[in-house]
Amino acid sequence: MIRRLALSVLVVASLAPALRGDAAPPVVIAPGVTLAGVSVGGMSNEQAQAALGPAFAQPVRLVFRDWRWRIRPARFGAAVAIADGVGRAMSSRPGAAVELTPTIDSEQVRTFVRALDKRVSYPAVDAELTGLKGLRPQFNTERPGVQVLRALTAQRITRALQSPQIRRTRVAAKVIEPARTVAKFGPVIVIRRGANELRYYNGARLIKKFGVATGQAVYPTPTGMFTVVDKQLNPWWRPPDSAWAKGLDPIPPGPGNPLGTRWMGLSASGVGIHGTPDDASIGYSASHGCIRMHIPDAEWLFHHVNIGTPVVITDV
Repeated sequence: MIRRLALSVLVVASLAPALRGDAAPPVVIAPGVTLAGVSVGGMSNEQAQAALGPAFAQPVRLVFRDWRWRIRPARFGAAVAIADGVGRAMSSRPGAAVELTPTIDSEQVRTFVRALDKRVSYPAVDAELTGLKGLRPQFNTERPGVQVLRALTAQRITRALQSPQIRRTRVAAKVIEPARTVAKFGPVIVIRRGANELRYYNGARLIKKFGVATGQAVYPTPTGMFTVVDKQLNPWWRPPDSAWAKGLDPIPPGPGNPLGTRWMGLSASGVGIHGTPDDASIGYSASHGCIRMHIPDAEWLFHHVNIGTPVVITDV
């Protein structure tokens, strides 16, 4: 009888919490657990899911200089299995860092970056010869360009969209330096048709002067801005399509060649700078439009100019 009474007391004691209306303690995530970097320790399943949804939905701020863009994950097809991640967090040890990475439509990211590149990138502007002031070459100022690094920018955007901790990222870009600057512009040739003089400049700095022969009144050397477009060592002379050369034969390289040993053709059709065996013509308007030089002078100039070197021919 006594034993039966003791068992009854034990059963009643075990049922006491239920009889009082007490519920079992909720199942929560262990202390210190993070899910995708978000602290979810001590949260229930529902609480953790409620915290993760807004964290992944926040827009990312993309920055470049003074420009700002707000990038929303949904635009790039972001999808994340929050319930699965929370389930893994629920079974994790205290302090565990549980990973949860959304999927992102990489093609959408690349399309966005291509459009961004067109808007942000611009080419470098080289220094260019603009004319003369007196006889001194004048230039426009060079300007560096900018090139978006597409792959790295796409990588940064994707990483930000996949991590609730990264809400700001920068466009990856590099500066494109101009190929030619005012300080290192290189050679410029100025030809004074009226004075039969050729001036060689390094940028705006005068280096050497040469006496030359320019065109006769009936075959004037053209004025304007041109460039060196052709360089020939020991050139052939070939008769131009002009009345004065009618019936003449080509002349191979050698002592009697009218072009001397060097030819620097200009963008003015049929006109070039060259040596001449006729030293007596230097200093006069004696050519058929070309610029003649003493052979040693032409050889020096040939080695100090490049294809693309600007040439200004003026009446001064």
